Amino acid sequence: MPYTADEPPRRRSSDELRAEIPGWGVDLDPADRPSVPRERTDLDTGAHWDFPERQEEKQPRERSIEHKFLTPVFGTAQPLRGLAAPIRRLAYNRFSEARAAHWLLLLAADRVDAGEHHMRSMFTLRPDNPTTETGIRSEFTHHGFSSRFGRNRADLSHTWIDPFLVARPWLTAGVLSVGAVMFLRGRREAEK
Repeated sequence: MPYTADEPPRRRSSDELRAEIPGWGVDLDPADRPSVPRERTDLDTGAHWDFPERQEEKQPRERSIEHKFLTPVFGTAQPLRGLAAPIRRLAYNRFSEARAAHWLLLLAADRVDAGEHHMRSMFTLRPDNPTTETGIRSEFTHHGFSSRFGRNRADLSHTWIDPFLVARPWLTAGVLSVGAVMFLRGRREAEK
C-alpha cells in the first residue's frame, strides 16, 4: 500500500481472520500447540542425572569467556597445533564471541593452518596438486571461459588474484628452497 494522506485501514480482528483464512490462529490456544508439552518443565524427562557426567579433559580446551566451564561433552578430533594454536587461544581467552576481533582471529588462524598444511604437503611424496585441486583443468574441458562472460557472475571481480592465491604455497616453498641453497653455498665457500 503506497503512503497516502488517507487513514490506513483498520486491522482485522482474530475472529474475522479466522473466518476468512482457513487455519489462521490455530496455535493461539496453548492446548492446540504441538510444542506445548516440550515447553512444560514439570514433566519427568527420564534423565538419571541432575547434571551430566563430565568428559575428561586431557588437554586444555578453548572455551568462550562468556561460559563458566566447558560443556559436559566436547570434541577432541582437531587438537590445537602449529602457529594457529596461539592465535586461537588468544581469540578465546581475550575476546568475547560478540566481538568481531574474536571471529577475525579465528579466520586468521584458519588461514595460517591452511598455509601450514600446504607447506607440509611440499615435503611429502604426494604434494598438493594445484592443477587438479583448484579446478583449472575444468576451465578448459567444461566451458569455463564461456560461462564467465555475459552472465553477470560475482566471482569475476576477484578472478585476477586467484592464480596468486593458488601459487602462493608453491612460490613460498621455491623461495625458501633457493634461500636455503644459497645459504648452504655461502657457508661452504666461507669454510674454504
